[in-house]
Amino acid sequence: MPNLEHPAYPAATLLHLESLVPCRESQVSMLLSIFGERQQFTFPSIFIYGHTSSGKTYVMQTLLNTLELPHVFVNCVEYFTSRLLLEEILIQLQSCCSETEQTSHVPCDTFNDFVRLFKQAVLSRELQDQTLYIVLDRAEQLREMEANILPAFLRLQELTDRNVTVVLLSEIVWELFRPNIGCFEPFTLYFPDYSIGHLQKILSQNHPPEYSADFYAAYINILLGVFYMVCRDLKELQHLAALNFSKYCEPVVRGEANERDTRKLWKNIEPHLKKAMQTVYLREISSSQWERLQCDNGEPGQLKGLSAHTHVELPYYSKFLLIAAYLASYNPVRTDKRFFLKHHGKIRKTNFMKKHEKTSNHLLGPKPFPLDRLLAILYSIVDNRVAPTANIFSQITSLVTLQLLSMVGHNDQLDGPRYKCTVSLDFIRAIARTVNFDIIKYLYDFL
Repeated sequence: MPNLEHPAYPAATLLHLESLVPCRESQVSMLLSIFGERQQFTFPSIFIYGHTSSGKTYVMQTLLNTLELPHVFVNCVEYFTSRLLLEEILIQLQSCCSETEQTSHVPCDTFNDFVRLFKQAVLSRELQDQTLYIVLDRAEQLREMEANILPAFLRLQELTDRNVTVVLLSEIVWELFRPNIGCFEPFTLYFPDYSIGHLQKILSQNHPPEYSADFYAAYINILLGVFYMVCRDLKELQHLAALNFSKYCEPVVRGEANERDTRKLWKNIEPHLKKAMQTVYLREISSSQWERLQCDNGEPGQLKGLSAHTHVELPYYSKFLLIAAYLASYNPVRTDKRFFLKHHGKIRKTNFMKKHEKTSNHLLGPKPFPLDRLLAILYSIVDNRVAPTANIFSQITSLVTLQLLSMVGHNDQLDGPRYKCTVSLDFIRAIARTVNFDIIKYLYDFL
């Protein structure tokens, strides 16, 4: 018996819709009851929220397209200003109208202009006889726009006196949206995370035709048993399932096992799933490179010498700042002239290194250094000329916030702040490799 029932739509259409949105029947049923029939007025605004990859965008797109409801779908990240957003809605609205053969760009600077142009765009009989849905995906970006944009969208039905519903899709709750001055309250609908049973059902639907459904379902069960505790993102799990299935099938392809030999199949796939655990959510290497490493029994980090634990995304000059801080922490002050001064003259190594100094600076730990020494080293290792602007100083503060640097002493010191570099040698070598800087040549311990 079908779960979706509505008198305004054919039973075959609802049955097809139910097959397209598995494990979201209750949410779709709620939306159908809210939408009502095509010509009926519905809620002026609907707020749908839930975590990433909980099916919000997919369910709304599938629902509107399957039922052939007139709609406009806009991603607020792509159209990040109010003018771009309003103009994109009007352009898509023109394409919904059958009387308009081609869309034309209409400048829209304010929301008053948008209301006027919106009324003109929905004069066609097709849009007057049924509800128009405006779906704003990633709607949390509306908080970064003008203060009147969000309250105006919530009351668009009242402002235009047209049969229109605005649907907001977001990953955060409504309480973080509500303006301090108050606004019209939308109807809120929550999309919960997929349970392990839901993920099993959804992922098992994508089984290859050359293998049985039970064989692929057993593979998905093994995959979820490994990854469910660390990853519940449906898109990431779909990527992992497609990436590792060929390795799971190898004993069957070679004739060493049949589809029911679960123990042999698990022993074959277990080491590869453990390797894949190190790169969940990461894209250090492409899928084709991962497959080549699987064939060569290599490690993911062997491709570039980086791993998930020794690589972090930083701005270009922040990387050089961190390198300069590491050199200042682990090199004695007297060695700066040797490493960073071009015309320092000839310095004999026997005189340069003290005979009694045998302890490695890396064993003693990082030493504090003043800000002017950090900047002096930075200017000498960066090829381009770097001006001491506020941007550079703000990046130093960001490195302290990220706990890659630590401030030593108090802020009220007269001789300026002093810092320590807190990262490891492997970490700084990985960072230096991304900017083609050989840090070993500049470390005193490796002379």
